[in-house]
Amino acid sequence: MSHQPGRHFLQIPGPTNTPLPVLAAIAKPTIDHRGPEFGRLGREVLDGIKTIFRTSQPVIIYPASGTGAWEAALVNTLSPGDKVLMFETGWFATLWSRMATKLGLQPEFLKGDWRSGVDAAAIEARLAEDKARAIKAVCVVHNETSTGVTSNIPAVRRAIDRANHPALLLVDTISSLGSIDYRHEEWGVDVTVGGSQKGLMLPPGLSFNAISEKALAASRTAKLPRSFWDWHEMLAANANGYFPYTPSTNLLQGLKVAIDMLHDEGLDNVFRRHDRAAEATRRAVRHWGFEIQCRNEHEYSSSLTAVRLPEGHSADALRAEILARCNMSLGNGLGPLADRVFRIGHLGDFHDLMVTGTLSGVEIGLKACGVPYRPGGVEAAMAYLAGNAGPVAQRAD
Repeated sequence: MSHQPGRHFLQIPGPTNTPLPVLAAIAKPTIDHRGPEFGRLGREVLDGIKTIFRTSQPVIIYPASGTGAWEAALVNTLSPGDKVLMFETGWFATLWSRMATKLGLQPEFLKGDWRSGVDAAAIEARLAEDKARAIKAVCVVHNETSTGVTSNIPAVRRAIDRANHPALLLVDTISSLGSIDYRHEEWGVDVTVGGSQKGLMLPPGLSFNAISEKALAASRTAKLPRSFWDWHEMLAANANGYFPYTPSTNLLQGLKVAIDMLHDEGLDNVFRRHDRAAEATRRAVRHWGFEIQCRNEHEYSSSLTAVRLPEGHSADALRAEILARCNMSLGNGLGPLADRVFRIGHLGDFHDLMVTGTLSGVEIGLKACGVPYRPGGVEAAMAYLAGNAGPVAQRAD
Protein backbone atom coordinates (compact mmCIF):
# COMPACT_ATOMS: atom_id res chain seq x y z
CA MET A 1 0.00 0.00 0.00
CA SER A 2 1.57 3.29 -1.11
CA HIS A 3 -0.47 5.40 1.32
CA GLN A 4 -0.75 4.80 5.04
CA PRO A 5 -3.74 6.55 6.60
CA GLY A 6 -3.37 8.74 9.65
CA ARG A 7 -0.62 10.99 10.89
CA HIS A 8 2.92 9.71 10.54
CA PHE A 9 4.69 9.52 13.90
CA LEU A 10 8.21 10.86 13.38
CA GLN A 11 9.88 9.70 16.58
CA ILE A 12 13.48 9.65 15.45
CA PRO A 13 15.93 11.83 17.43
CA GLY A 14 15.78 14.46 14.69
CA PRO A 15 14.71 15.89 12.41
CA THR A 16 11.67 16.38 14.59
CA ASN A 17 8.08 17.38 13.96
CA THR A 18 7.78 20.98 12.76
CA PRO A 19 4.80 22.77 14.39
CA LEU A 20 2.22 24.42 12.15
CA PRO A 21 3.05 28.03 13.14
CA VAL A 22 6.67 27.45 12.11
CA LEU A 23 5.61 25.80 8.85
CA ALA A 24 3.28 28.72 8.15
CA ALA A 25 6.12 31.19 8.67
CA ILE A 26 8.40 29.22 6.35
CA ALA A 27 5.63 29.16 3.72
CA LYS A 28 5.29 32.95 3.69
CA PRO A 29 6.52 34.67 0.52
CA THR A 30 10.27 35.01 0.29
CA ILE A 31 11.45 38.54 1.06
CA ASP A 32 14.36 40.55 -0.31
CA HIS A 33 17.42 39.52 1.69
CA ARG A 34 18.92 42.95 1.03
CA GLY A 35 15.78 44.94 1.90
CA PRO A 36 14.75 46.66 5.13
CA GLU A 37 12.20 43.99 6.11
CA PHE A 38 14.92 41.36 6.12
CA GLY A 39 17.21 43.62 8.14
CA ARG A 40 14.58 43.73 10.87
CA LEU A 41 14.10 39.94 10.69
CA GLY A 42 17.85 39.37 10.81
CA ARG A 43 18.31 41.48 13.90
CA GLU A 44 15.40 39.74 15.64
CA VAL A 45 16.67 36.20 15.03
CA LEU A 46 20.31 37.05 15.72
CA ASP A 47 19.32 38.57 19.06
CA GLY A 48 16.71 35.91 19.82
CA ILE A 49 18.96 32.92 19.23
CA LYS A 50 21.38 34.23 21.88
CA THR A 51 18.70 33.63 24.50
CA ILE A 52 18.43 29.96 23.49
CA PHE A 53 22.19 29.46 23.82
CA ARG A 54 22.07 31.63 26.96
CA THR A 55 24.84 33.95 25.88
CA SER A 56 25.34 37.67 25.34
CA GLN A 57 28.08 36.97 22.78
CA PRO A 58 27.48 36.56 19.02
CA VAL A 59 25.77 33.53 17.51
CA ILE A 60 26.51 32.98 13.83
CA ILE A 61 23.85 31.34 11.65
CA TYR A 62 24.80 29.32 8.57
CA PRO A 63 22.60 27.92 5.79
CA ALA A 64 23.91 24.42 6.49
CA SER A 65 23.45 21.24 8.48
CA GLY A 66 25.04 20.74 11.88
CA THR A 67 28.03 19.16 10.15
CA GLY A 68 28.72 22.53 8.56
CA ALA A 69 28.71 24.16 11.98
CA TRP A 70 31.26 21.56 13.15
CA GLU A 71 33.54 22.55 10.29
CA ALA A 72 33.03 26.25 10.96
CA ALA A 73 33.99 25.79 14.62
CA LEU A 74 37.24 24.03 13.69
CA VAL A 75 38.40 26.14 10.74
CA ASN A 76 37.79 29.46 12.49
CA THR A 77 39.82 28.61 15.58
CA LEU A 78 42.61 26.24 14.53
CA SER A 79 45.61 25.94 12.21
CA PRO A 80 46.98 23.03 10.14
CA GLY A 81 48.62 20.41 12.32
CA ASP A 82 47.03 21.62 15.57
CA LYS A 83 46.30 18.93 18.13
CA VAL A 84 42.74 18.61 19.42
CA LEU A 85 41.55 16.41 22.29
CA MET A 86 38.26 14.58 21.74
CA PHE A 87 36.30 11.96 23.65
CA GLU A 88 34.58 8.91 22.14
CA THR A 89 31.00 9.11 23.40
CA GLY A 90 29.48 7.55 20.26
CA TRP A 91 28.91 7.90 16.54
CA PHE A 92 28.76 11.68 16.30
CA ALA A 93 31.86 12.25 18.39
CA THR A 94 33.56 9.80 16.03
CA LEU A 95 32.41 11.71 12.94
CA TRP A 96 33.68 14.98 14.41
CA SER A 97 37.07 13.36 14.99
CA ARG A 98 37.15 12.10 11.40
CA MET A 99 36.38 15.60 10.15
CA ALA A 100 39.27 17.01 12.18
CA THR A 101 41.62 14.56 10.49
CA LYS A 102 40.33 15.48 7.02
CA LEU A 103 40.90 19.16 7.78
CA GLY A 104 44.57 18.55 8.57
CA LEU A 105 44.29 18.59 12.36
CA GLN A 106 45.66 15.95 14.72
CA PRO A 107 42.83 14.64 16.87
CA GLU A 108 43.61 12.58 19.94
CA PHE A 109 40.52 10.48 20.57
CA LEU A 110 40.17 9.31 24.17
CA LYS A 111 38.42 5.94 24.14
CA GLY A 112 34.91 5.57 25.53
CA ASP A 113 32.44 2.70 25.82
CA TRP A 114 29.44 4.23 23.94
CA ARG A 115 27.43 3.91 27.15
CA SER A 116 28.87 6.77 29.19
CA GLY A 117 29.55 10.47 28.80
CA VAL A 118 32.79 12.41 28.66
CA ASP A 119 35.22 11.44 31.44
CA ALA A 120 36.26 14.86 32.76
CA ALA A 121 38.99 13.30 34.90
CA ALA A 122 40.57 11.74 31.81
CA ILE A 123 40.44 15.11 30.04
CA GLU A 124 42.12 16.76 33.03
CA ALA A 125 44.82 14.11 33.26
CA ARG A 126 45.69 14.36 29.58
CA LEU A 127 45.81 18.15 29.64
CA ALA A 128 48.03 18.08 32.73
CA GLU A 129 50.48 15.91 30.78
CA ASP A 130 50.55 18.43 27.94
CA LYS A 131 53.37 20.57 29.33
CA ALA A 132 54.11 22.07 25.89
CA ARG A 133 50.47 23.17 25.55
CA ALA A 134 50.32 21.51 22.13
CA ILE A 135 46.62 20.72 22.49
CA LYS A 136 44.73 23.71 21.14
CA ALA A 137 41.13 22.62 21.70
CA VAL A 138 38.96 20.14 23.58
CA CYS A 139 35.96 19.03 21.49
CA VAL A 140 33.08 17.14 23.12
CA VAL A 141 29.47 16.25 22.39
CA HIS A 142 26.94 17.44 24.97
CA ASN A 143 24.18 14.98 24.03
CA GLU A 144 25.35 11.97 22.03
CA THR A 145 22.47 11.26 19.65
CA SER A 146 23.62 7.71 18.91
CA THR A 147 23.55 6.55 22.54
CA GLY A 148 21.21 8.81 24.51
CA VAL A 149 24.00 9.93 26.85
CA THR A 150 24.35 13.53 28.08
CA SER A 151 27.78 14.69 29.26
CA ASN A 152 28.52 17.10 32.09
CA ILE A 153 29.92 20.16 30.31
CA PRO A 154 30.61 22.22 33.48
CA ALA A 155 32.77 19.31 34.69
CA VAL A 156 34.78 19.44 31.46
CA ARG A 157 35.26 23.18 31.91
CA ARG A 158 36.47 22.63 35.47
CA ALA A 159 38.86 19.94 34.24
CA ILE A 160 40.43 22.35 31.74
CA ASP A 161 40.70 25.04 34.40
CA ARG A 162 42.22 22.70 37.02
CA ALA A 163 44.85 21.67 34.49
CA ASN A 164 45.52 25.38 33.97
CA HIS A 165 45.41 24.72 30.24
CA PRO A 166 44.66 27.36 27.57
CA ALA A 167 42.82 24.97 25.21
CA LEU A 168 39.55 26.15 23.73
CA LEU A 169 36.38 24.26 24.66
CA LEU A 170 34.17 23.33 21.68
CA VAL A 171 30.82 21.64 22.35
CA ASP A 172 28.26 20.00 20.05
CA THR A 173 24.66 20.67 21.18
CA ILE A 174 22.94 19.54 17.98
CA SER A 175 20.51 17.21 19.80
CA SER A 176 20.33 19.12 23.10
CA LEU A 177 19.82 22.78 22.16
CA GLY A 178 16.27 23.75 23.09
CA SER A 179 15.68 20.35 24.74
CA ILE A 180 18.17 20.09 27.62
CA ASP A 181 19.43 22.90 29.83
CA TYR A 182 22.56 24.40 28.28
CA ARG A 183 24.44 27.56 29.21
CA HIS A 184 27.13 28.62 26.74
CA GLU A 185 28.39 31.65 28.64
CA GLU A 186 27.96 30.47 32.24
CA TRP A 187 29.69 27.17 31.51
CA GLY A 188 32.68 28.83 29.86
CA VAL A 189 32.27 27.27 26.43
CA ASP A 190 34.23 28.87 23.59
CA VAL A 191 32.30 27.54 20.59
CA THR A 192 28.91 25.86 20.79
CA VAL A 193 27.68 24.04 17.69
CA GLY A 194 23.94 23.72 17.06
CA GLY A 195 21.41 22.76 14.40
CA SER A 196 17.85 23.74 13.52
CA GLN A 197 16.18 20.36 13.08
CA LYS A 198 15.81 19.06 16.61
CA GLY A 199 14.89 21.08 19.71
CA LEU A 200 14.42 24.23 17.65
CA MET A 201 11.56 22.49 15.79
CA LEU A 202 12.62 23.57 12.30
CA PRO A 203 13.43 21.51 9.21
CA PRO A 204 17.13 20.85 8.57
CA GLY A 205 19.04 23.70 6.97
CA LEU A 206 20.28 26.11 9.63
CA SER A 207 23.28 25.64 11.89
CA PHE A 208 24.91 27.77 14.54
CA ASN A 209 28.19 28.76 16.16
CA ALA A 210 27.89 30.54 19.51
CA ILE A 211 31.31 32.05 20.15
CA SER A 212 33.24 33.49 23.07
CA GLU A 213 35.65 36.42 23.04
CA LYS A 214 38.51 33.92 23.43
CA ALA A 215 37.34 31.99 20.36
CA LEU A 216 37.00 35.20 18.38
CA ALA A 217 40.55 36.16 19.33
CA ALA A 218 41.78 32.72 18.23
CA SER A 219 40.06 33.16 14.87
CA ARG A 220 42.26 36.18 14.09
CA THR A 221 45.39 34.00 14.01
CA ALA A 222 43.91 30.64 12.92
CA LYS A 223 45.37 29.45 9.62
CA LEU A 224 42.98 26.76 8.37
CA PRO A 225 41.46 27.89 5.03
CA ARG A 226 37.97 29.31 5.24
CA SER A 227 35.71 31.40 3.07
CA PHE A 228 32.06 30.34 3.34
CA TRP A 229 32.58 29.63 7.06
CA ASP A 230 34.50 32.82 7.91
CA TRP A 231 33.16 34.34 11.14
CA HIS A 232 34.49 37.81 10.43
CA GLU A 233 32.58 38.33 7.19
CA MET A 234 29.44 37.07 8.90
CA LEU A 235 29.84 39.31 11.94
CA ALA A 236 30.42 42.38 9.80
CA ALA A 237 27.20 41.82 7.85
CA ASN A 238 25.24 40.62 10.92
CA ALA A 239 25.82 43.97 12.66
CA ASN A 240 22.95 45.36 10.58
CA GLY A 241 20.91 42.16 10.40
CA TYR A 242 22.24 40.97 7.06
CA PHE A 243 24.44 38.14 5.76
CA PRO A 244 27.45 38.23 3.40
CA TYR A 245 25.78 35.77 1.02
CA THR A 246 22.23 34.60 0.34
CA PRO A 247 20.83 33.22 3.62
CA SER A 248 18.03 30.67 4.12
CA THR A 249 15.44 33.42 4.18
CA ASN A 250 12.35 31.31 4.74
CA LEU A 251 13.98 29.16 7.40
CA LEU A 252 14.94 32.35 9.24
CA GLN A 253 11.28 33.38 9.12
CA GLY A 254 10.48 30.04 10.75
CA LEU A 255 13.30 30.46 13.28
CA LYS A 256 11.78 33.70 14.54
CA VAL A 257 8.51 31.91 15.27
CA ALA A 258 10.28 28.93 16.85
CA ILE A 259 12.19 31.24 19.20
CA ASP A 260 8.94 33.00 20.10
CA MET A 261 7.30 29.65 20.85
CA LEU A 262 10.16 28.60 23.13
CA HIS A 263 9.97 31.93 24.95
CA ASP A 264 6.19 31.66 25.26
CA GLU A 265 6.45 28.25 26.93
CA GLY A 266 9.52 29.32 28.91
CA LEU A 267 12.84 27.50 28.53
CA ASP A 268 12.65 25.99 32.00
CA ASN A 269 9.21 24.57 31.19
CA VAL A 270 10.54 23.25 27.88
CA PHE A 271 13.32 21.41 29.69
CA ARG A 272 10.92 20.03 32.30
CA ARG A 273 8.60 18.76 29.54
CA HIS A 274 11.51 16.92 27.95
CA ASP A 275 12.63 15.54 31.33
CA ARG A 276 9.14 14.15 31.99
CA ALA A 277 8.83 12.54 28.56
CA ALA A 278 12.25 10.95 28.94
CA GLU A 279 11.50 9.53 32.38
CA ALA A 280 8.14 8.17 31.20
CA THR A 281 9.89 6.47 28.28
CA ARG A 282 12.56 4.96 30.49
CA ARG A 283 9.92 3.59 32.88
CA ALA A 284 8.24 1.86 29.96
CA VAL A 285 11.55 0.43 28.74
CA ARG A 286 12.49 -0.87 32.17
CA HIS A 287 9.01 -2.37 32.61
CA TRP A 288 9.36 -4.19 29.30
CA GLY A 289 12.54 -5.69 30.71
CA PHE A 290 15.01 -4.04 28.33
CA GLU A 291 18.31 -2.36 29.00
CA ILE A 292 18.86 1.34 28.32
CA GLN A 293 22.02 2.03 26.32
CA CYS A 294 23.05 4.82 28.70
CA ARG A 295 24.55 3.08 31.70
CA ASN A 296 24.60 5.94 34.23
CA GLU A 297 21.35 7.41 35.49
CA HIS A 298 22.85 10.87 35.99
CA GLU A 299 23.77 10.93 32.28
CA TYR A 300 20.33 9.98 30.90
CA SER A 301 19.34 12.09 27.92
CA SER A 302 16.08 14.02 27.90
CA SER A 303 16.11 14.18 24.08
CA LEU A 304 16.09 10.47 23.28
CA THR A 305 16.30 6.99 24.72
CA ALA A 306 18.39 4.27 23.05
CA VAL A 307 16.98 0.82 23.83
CA ARG A 308 19.01 -2.41 23.69
CA LEU A 309 17.11 -5.47 22.47
CA PRO A 310 17.84 -8.95 23.81
CA GLU A 311 20.50 -10.98 21.98
CA GLY A 312 19.17 -12.69 18.87
CA HIS A 313 16.56 -10.03 18.07
CA SER A 314 16.90 -7.47 15.31
CA ALA A 315 16.25 -3.84 16.16
CA ASP A 316 15.97 -3.03 12.46
CA ALA A 317 13.34 -5.72 11.92
CA LEU A 318 11.39 -4.31 14.87
CA ARG A 319 11.59 -0.78 13.45
CA ALA A 320 10.42 -2.00 10.05
CA GLU A 321 7.44 -3.83 11.59
CA ILE A 322 6.46 -0.73 13.60
CA LEU A 323 6.69 1.45 10.49
CA ALA A 324 4.51 -0.96 8.49
CA ARG A 325 1.89 -1.48 11.20
CA CYS A 326 1.80 1.89 12.95
CA ASN A 327 3.21 4.39 10.43
CA MET A 328 5.85 5.38 12.98
CA SER A 329 9.57 5.95 12.45
CA LEU A 330 12.10 5.19 15.17
CA GLY A 331 15.84 5.85 15.09
CA ASN A 332 18.23 3.10 14.03
CA GLY A 333 21.42 2.01 15.72
CA LEU A 334 24.62 3.58 14.38
CA GLY A 335 28.12 2.17 14.02
CA PRO A 336 28.67 -0.79 16.37
CA LEU A 337 25.10 -0.37 17.63
CA ALA A 338 23.59 -1.08 14.19
CA ASP A 339 20.66 -3.52 14.47
CA ARG A 340 21.41 -3.75 18.19
CA VAL A 341 19.46 -0.76 19.50
CA PHE A 342 16.54 1.38 18.45
CA ARG A 343 16.20 5.01 19.47
CA ILE A 344 13.02 6.74 20.63
CA GLY A 345 13.09 10.48 20.06
CA HIS A 346 11.18 12.61 22.58
CA LEU A 347 12.28 16.12 21.69
CA GLY A 348 10.92 19.18 19.99
CA ASP A 349 7.19 19.80 19.57
CA PHE A 350 5.34 17.05 21.47
CA HIS A 351 3.02 16.41 24.41
CA ASP A 352 2.10 13.53 26.72
CA LEU A 353 -0.32 11.86 24.32
CA MET A 354 2.38 11.74 21.63
CA VAL A 355 4.71 10.09 24.14
CA THR A 356 2.23 7.40 25.13
CA GLY A 357 1.19 6.92 21.50
CA THR A 358 4.82 6.31 20.60
CA LEU A 359 5.25 3.78 23.38
CA SER A 360 2.04 2.02 22.32
CA GLY A 361 3.46 1.65 18.82
CA VAL A 362 6.63 0.12 20.23
CA GLU A 363 4.65 -2.35 22.31
CA ILE A 364 2.57 -3.37 19.28
CA GLY A 365 5.78 -4.00 17.36
CA LEU A 366 7.34 -6.03 20.15
CA LYS A 367 4.34 -8.35 20.28
CA ALA A 368 4.14 -8.66 16.49
CA CYS A 369 7.84 -9.50 16.19
CA GLY A 370 7.83 -12.01 19.00
CA VAL A 371 10.39 -10.14 21.05
CA PRO A 372 10.09 -11.35 24.67
CA TYR A 373 8.92 -8.49 26.87
CA ARG A 374 6.75 -7.80 29.89
CA PRO A 375 3.44 -6.18 28.81
CA GLY A 376 2.32 -2.99 30.52
CA GLY A 377 5.11 -0.56 29.72
CA VAL A 378 2.66 2.00 28.36
CA GLU A 379 0.66 1.82 31.59
CA ALA A 380 3.85 2.40 33.59
CA ALA A 381 4.56 5.51 31.53
CA MET A 382 0.99 6.76 31.89
CA ALA A 383 1.05 6.30 35.65
CA TYR A 384 4.18 8.42 35.85
CA LEU A 385 2.82 11.14 33.56
CA ALA A 386 -0.50 11.28 35.41
CA GLY A 387 1.31 11.82 38.69
CA ASN A 388 3.76 14.39 37.32
CA ALA A 389 1.64 16.74 35.27
CA GLY A 390 3.26 19.61 33.43
CA PRO A 391 1.88 23.17 33.12
CA VAL A 392 -1.85 23.16 32.42
CA ALA A 393 -3.06 25.50 29.68
CA GLN A 394 -5.55 28.12 30.90
CA ARG A 395 -8.93 28.47 29.19
CA ALA A 396 -9.34 31.72 27.30
CA ASP A 397 -12.95 32.13 28.50
